[in-house]
Formats: sequence, structure tokens, C-alpha cells
Amino acid sequence: MSVQAGVIHGGVHFTGNPVDRSPIPRQLPAPSPNFANRTSELSALDGYLAERGNLVAVLFGPGGVGKSALARQWAHGKLDRFVDGQLYADLRGFSGTEPLDPGVVLSAFLRALGVAPDRIPLHLAEQVTLYRTVTANRSLLVVLDDAYSAAQVRTLLPASTSAVVVVTSRRRLTGLLPDGARLVEVGPLPAPEAVELLGRAVGRERILNECAPAEELAGICGGLPIALVVAAARLAARPKLTVRRMVAELADEAQRLSRLSVVDGLSIRATFQFSYQALTPEASALYRTLALHPGAEFGMDLIAAVAGAGRADGAGVSTVMGELLDANLLEEVVEDRFRYHDLLRLHAREMSEQDDPPDGRQAAVRTMLEFYLAAARRADLVVTPYRRRLPYVYQHALAGPPEFSDRAAALGWLDRERSNLLEAGRAAFDLGLHELAWQLSDVAWPLLLYFKGYNDRLEIDERGVRAARAWGNVWAEADMLKRLGRACSRVGDHEAAERHGRAAVDRYRQVGDVQGVIDAEEGLATLYADTGREEQAAEAYIRVIAGRRTLPNVRSVGLSCLNLGMLRTRTGRPAEALPLLVEAGQIFAELSEVDPYNAARVLIGLADAYLGTGDLDTAEESAIEAARRMAELRAAGERAEAVFLLGRIARRRGDDETARRHYREAAAVFAALAAPRLPEVLRRLDELGGDAARR
Repeated sequence: MSVQAGVIHGGVHFTGNPVDRSPIPRQLPAPSPNFANRTSELSALDGYLAERGNLVAVLFGPGGVGKSALARQWAHGKLDRFVDGQLYADLRGFSGTEPLDPGVVLSAFLRALGVAPDRIPLHLAEQVTLYRTVTANRSLLVVLDDAYSAAQVRTLLPASTSAVVVVTSRRRLTGLLPDGARLVEVGPLPAPEAVELLGRAVGRERILNECAPAEELAGICGGLPIALVVAAARLAARPKLTVRRMVAELADEAQRLSRLSVVDGLSIRATFQFSYQALTPEASALYRTLALHPGAEFGMDLIAAVAGAGRADGAGVSTVMGELLDANLLEEVVEDRFRYHDLLRLHAREMSEQDDPPDGRQAAVRTMLEFYLAAARRADLVVTPYRRRLPYVYQHALAGPPEFSDRAAALGWLDRERSNLLEAGRAAFDLGLHELAWQLSDVAWPLLLYFKGYNDRLEIDERGVRAARAWGNVWAEADMLKRLGRACSRVGDHEAAERHGRAAVDRYRQVGDVQGVIDAEEGLATLYADTGREEQAAEAYIRVIAGRRTLPNVRSVGLSCLNLGMLRTRTGRPAEALPLLVEAGQIFAELSEVDPYNAARVLIGLADAYLGTGDLDTAEESAIEAARRMAELRAAGERAEAVFLLGRIARRRGDDETARRHYREAAAVFAALAAPRLPEVLRRLDELGGDAARR
């Protein structure tokens, strides 16, 4: 802390006024030479100042994010506004030592404002009163850096209506809101500003010569100014060291914090450690545990599952989460959804390795993985209740997995948690929890059915096969091989699709599952149809339908009739397709609550068949209804199929403009999904208007 106290010469007599002179304090440190553009935050401060003559602004954010630099930058731009000077104090809230006593700061401020040392009261309450008296009519700027609490700050607020106080803290300090404070969140720098900061510290030419590695380095540092400055200092110390080499050195997460903590006076690890040490034991334990989460972000329901085992009340968990948020060790992305800054996650994992026993850490991770399985299974049961599943025994009862009132809610959760479900499956397999890994692959089926994503589907199904084999469950292997075969066919790897399909038939036969054998044989029939072997496909479908009629599962009969009916239409025999499709429609009409997806698929098949017979009105009616239902189900790919059919119907009628509009809409969806149907739609667009229409 820098304090300028008035120097008094000669004899002085006090006659009730405690202030002998009024020196102009100029305590504000110089602006940071590495300050990067903070346009939005600076504009927010300017706006708040314009609203009122006096202001208390709290700049809050994680350690090392650049709050102090921002405060100094803005303050220096406003010096001419404060004719009575500036006061500055480092409150040492998170310095590794005890936060600075407000009484010490008040004494220094009073001396800087011209109060003789022997006139400063000993008791804090009297100091506060004198401070308010001295500042009552002054135009002052007060910068309070690294505040620990609202109470620490409140005693240092001047009484003037023309004073401005800027506070920086790793906590939100919402306790200052009754004092009129405005909160300004300071987050990591966006990529361009982060690269700009590197250029200022290292030299623009050096950064411009390695633009791509510089962007990677900014990403590794997570836009955190202190990390960027440390990295820049290492580069500056070694002029021959390339940015690309530095990126390679920091790629290892296990060494990243250490490599960013070696410059004198600057340490990412120490910066985070001060915030961590200020936590309560409950909050520090949750900070460590949540960092073991396999994905990038997580919801409150996951937190309840992790923390609920040790707490009987949700209010307690909310209190602990509030502490982590207040300390800016977690970020709330949207309501009840959270994430770590990348470097904070590494720090929290280090603390977990240091403070938590290995078996406790593994148990916590398994709780998270089983949470995702439990929640996804509930969603699966709502969306696809007709599927066959294997049981699973959880390590203990879970708190937190959501219940879903309807299909839309279940699909919404699956879509929102897509990346976490993927990461959970990877983590389970890597930990050797093969049964759990298979279950996490299996339970992702509704997500893959409705939202596609063929690369994800291949990864999930391939991992499911490997997990089943490691687990030693032949039925599980057969089921996942069947799925994997279909996924390979969808992306055009027909050789692998046939290999997996035949392996699925073999495994189902090993375990004596008649329905499984028929299911896998139908997958092969679909493969034959996809690869131009229409007659072989038709013969296989006919055998499959005959076999299905001997089993009690009427839904499977409907699916096979639908598949054969679509094949008949595609091979120019729509009249033969219609009876099959009508039968499928009758079956799924009885199952509309259980399987609305395939009921809508039947409408697509009927629309195509009616188009083939020339009944354009009925074809259009079916396609419109199919598009409506698929939209309700959020099945974008199948809705695009119905829209594509509407385009073909319009083309048959000679309405090229309507056809073009439908084709473009379908093409946009297929492109977004990387769907194999895209080339066919683009071909038809070209027929209507060449490359311009495609664009």
C-alpha cells in the first residue's frame, strides 16, 4: 500500500477543526502496461457513473483475471473529475496473509487527507466518524483493491455525494448492495484481446509471426491475464523460444500450473491457492470433488447427487454452492448450470489429489457417472419405453436424478447433457467400469435416434461393443454390434456394417435370443437395401416379417412392414408398398403414445408411396402431417425428410419455386447433421437451378 501523508512544518494549533492542511493525495498506482481492451466493462463503469454523481462499483472475478488492472485503467481516465485527489489501498483480502484491518487503512487515509497523526482516534468507530467528516464535501476517487468482505469495505466509504469508490474482489460482495453498489463481473479475456496482451508483453512482431500458436497459447491460458503475463514473461526471457514450443510444453495438463508458476512474483497456483484457503471445509471439499466431473459443465442436479450423500438438506448444498460462486471459483453459465475456468479445474484437481484419498476420489467419480446413467435411463424410459434393457445395480442410492413429466422434457435433458453423457461413457471405460460403460452407451439410444450425430453414434456404439466384450456379456455385445452395424451403414462403411451385422446374428444365436436374431437379420436386410441389393433385401424382409408374426411383439411387425413398404416404393412398386404401410400405420396408431416417432415415420412412407402412385393430394397431406409431428418430437432429420418429400411433390406439380424452397430447407438440416441424404437433395436442387440454387 502506498500512502502519502502531509508533512507539517512549524507550530500548528487546533481549534476544533481536525484537518490542518488539505494536500491533494495522488495514491493511485500507474496503469498496467499490459492492459488489454475491456470495452464492455469500461462502458459499464462509465454508464454507472453517468447515472449518478457518486458511485460504489465492485469489480469481481476470479484471481488473476485482471480486476486491479481494469480498476486502475478506468480510474486514470477519470482523474480530472476528482479535484480532491485519489486514495488507494491494497486490502490484502486474498494475499495469503490476514486481510488488512480497516482501522489501519482509515488511519492512512486520514493522514493522507491532512489529519495530524495525533488527532486520529484510537477506536474504529471514531475513525469512521472523522473520515466521513473529512470526506463529506470532497470530490474523491477511492480505489480499494483485493477486498475480502463487504464489512471491510463499508467502513472505508466516504460520505461525499461526489466521491466514487472502485472495489476489486474475488467475491461478489453483495452485502454492499444496500450501500448502492453496482456489481461488474470481470471475466477472462476473449481470444483477440488475449493475443493482443501477449503481443504487448512479448512484441507484436514475434506474435504475428506465429499467429496460430499464439491463439492456442491464449486458449491454454483460458484468457486469464495473469497466466498470459507469466507465459509472456517466459517467452521474453528466452527470445529464441518459439510460441509453438511453449504451447507444446503447456499441453500437458498435469504440468501446466507448474509451468505457469515459475516467474518471480507471479504464480497461477499461488493466486488460486489464496482463494481456496479462504473457503469453509464444506466448500473446499465440494470444490475439489466437482473438479473430477468428466465434462465441461454440470447442473445443480449433478451437484445434489455428489453432495447429497453427505447432506440431508438441499439448502445446505445451495449454501455451499453460493460460497463457491461468491468466491468466483465456479461460474454460473446459465441458471443452475456451472463450470470451472480451465486453470481453476486443474488447481481443484491438484487439491483433490493432495487432500482426498484415491478410493474417495474414485467413488465420487463413479457417483457422477451413475448419476448420468440414472437420469438418462429415466429419460430413455419416457422416450423409448419399448426397448429391451439390461438391469444395473448402483453402488448406492442417488439423490438428484431428475424425473421427466413428458417426452419433450426427457429429450431436452438428453440434448442438454449430450457432451456429458459422451464424457461419462469415456470415463467409465477408462476406469475399467465396463458394465457401466456399456450401460452409458446403451442408454444414449433416444438421443441418437432423435438428434442423430453420426460421429457421436459411431463412437458410442464402438465403445459399447468394446465394453461388452471386456465385461464378458455376450447379449450386450450382440445388441451393440447390431447398433454399430446400422451406424456404419449410415455413414457409408458398408463392409464394416455387414461384418458387424453378421456378428450380431451369431452372438444372439449363442445366447438363444430368437427376437434378437430376427432384429439383427432385419438390420442386414436394411443394409442390402442401402447397397443396391433390393431383391435380396426384399426376400430378407419377407422372412423377417414371417418370423415376427410368430412372436408376441406386434410393434416389431409394424417396423418390418414399414421397412419393406419403403423398399417397395423405392424400387418402383408403390402399389405393393401401400398395403404394408397401411398395416404399419394401423399398428402404430395403437402405439402412438408409446412410439410416436415410428408412427410419424409411417406417414413419411405413405407420402412417398402416394407420390409414386400419382395421388399428390394425399401424398402432400401425409407429408405435412409427418413434418408437423417430427417437429413436435424435435426429430430434425426426419422432419427434413418430410420437407424433402414436399419439395418432390411440388416439383411433380410444376411448382419449381416451392420445390426449391423445400429442398433448400431440407439441405440446410442435412448439412448441419452431416447426413448421408444431403447429396441427393443437392442433386435435385441443381436440377432446378444449378449451383446458384445450391448456394
